[in-house]
Amino acid sequence: MRTNLLAFTEFTNTLLPHETSYLLSVQKFQDAERLTILKQVDYNCKHIDQFTPYATTINKRKYSHIKTWISARLAAIDVDLDFAWMNTLEQNIMTDTILPEQEKQLLKAVRRYRHPRFFFLKFYELTRNYHHFLLVRMRYNDEKMVGQFLDKYRQRYEYSSEVSDKIHSATKDIVGQYRKNNHESEQWMQWLSTVFYDESLDGLNRYQALVRLSFIGFNYRRFDFLLEQFDYIDDLFSRGIHYSKRLLANYYNNCLMLHSKFKDLEKAAYYGHLAIRARNHDYLHYVNNLAAILLRQAKPKEALQVIRMASKEAKVTQNLHSKVSYVAFYIECLNKNKQYKNAENYASSFLKAYKKEVLEYRWHLFFSAYLEALLQQGKYRKMLRVVWQNQLIEKDKAYQSGANYLPTISWYKAIAAYKEGILKARDVEAVLLEYAEQAKKEEERPAFQALRLQLEKHIPDLLAKLPR
Repeated sequence: MRTNLLAFTEFTNTLLPHETSYLLSVQKFQDAERLTILKQVDYNCKHIDQFTPYATTINKRKYSHIKTWISARLAAIDVDLDFAWMNTLEQNIMTDTILPEQEKQLLKAVRRYRHPRFFFLKFYELTRNYHHFLLVRMRYNDEKMVGQFLDKYRQRYEYSSEVSDKIHSATKDIVGQYRKNNHESEQWMQWLSTVFYDESLDGLNRYQALVRLSFIGFNYRRFDFLLEQFDYIDDLFSRGIHYSKRLLANYYNNCLMLHSKFKDLEKAAYYGHLAIRARNHDYLHYVNNLAAILLRQAKPKEALQVIRMASKEAKVTQNLHSKVSYVAFYIECLNKNKQYKNAENYASSFLKAYKKEVLEYRWHLFFSAYLEALLQQGKYRKMLRVVWQNQLIEKDKAYQSGANYLPTISWYKAIAAYKEGILKARDVEAVLLEYAEQAKKEEERPAFQALRLQLEKHIPDLLAKLPR
């Protein structure tokens, strides 16, 4: 019994709140104990910090039944499994290896089609390929039915294709602004909102529009307009619409980002823990974001534990942005746990192996953590060498126009130069005051004050002269 409940517990620990909400909404159990189990699963899933053990007095076969039922119900609405099914059929059609049972499934799907499907574009293209397959084999009845489907939804397909192409164009501006601040993206907001709320469009286009709108919010530090849209998609997920575990994990990560901008770190961490329940292609990115929130919550031990969970993914990932971010946050976690020497060694080794990548991706985050490790050890000369060898002051000046800029690099360099006798006190004061005047906007002050507090033990007299 204990072993079986352990397996059941491990299985339910992978479930997500929107999954269990949907399951409760569609269950029709006549057995009170099965319903009790499902309600307990839902409670534990939503209260991730207060797990309640499952009752050992209930027959273990009922736990097995619930596990099987949950898997089947979620598989039936999983849009990613639907996409995989379509890919398999398309390959078999194109290689003339499609089986009779597969044809029956596809013809049934065409007959019972209800628009819009999440991957509608893929389904239409699959059906079109199948139509070619039927035509050359002179299967008139099936060909006629499939052809009618293609005619009926041709305009919808063309419109969805146009929207997809336009979203791709918008993404270039939106991500360009996010990465290099060399584009504007606000002009896309209204159109993307229209796409998101268009219930006649396929789910993929609509969800991609929401992700781009989230980017725009972060670009301009405006988030109020996203709240209504997040509530809307939240309701869809709860009803099993546009569901997949991958999409839910992405949604939870976006919730983390949104709540962090509203400075509700407890909610941000809650969603961050949910986002990392499924290991997918973006798992490393989600771990990075959760670790950052835990550090802001002053939970360094938990942050280090979380960041170490993704060590394997960090070694093999081809996403260099996430890889450099991971290393930067790992160094910062070591710093916050006062493991400064380990942080220095890790940063130095990684920089030797990936200098080009560090300077291209998240360099400010990486070097802020690296220089902090050196500062805490009083290695001022090495700090200056790292700054000079990597031309950090020149890069920092170009970086100042960014919305989230902090003068970490320039302040660290000034302190190191002062400690080495290269700068006088008045010179350091000038560097400190240069940014202090810019840090009066309310949204910038918490990060600014955190940096100031970090440096207070190194130059207390000079920092005392800054305006608070």
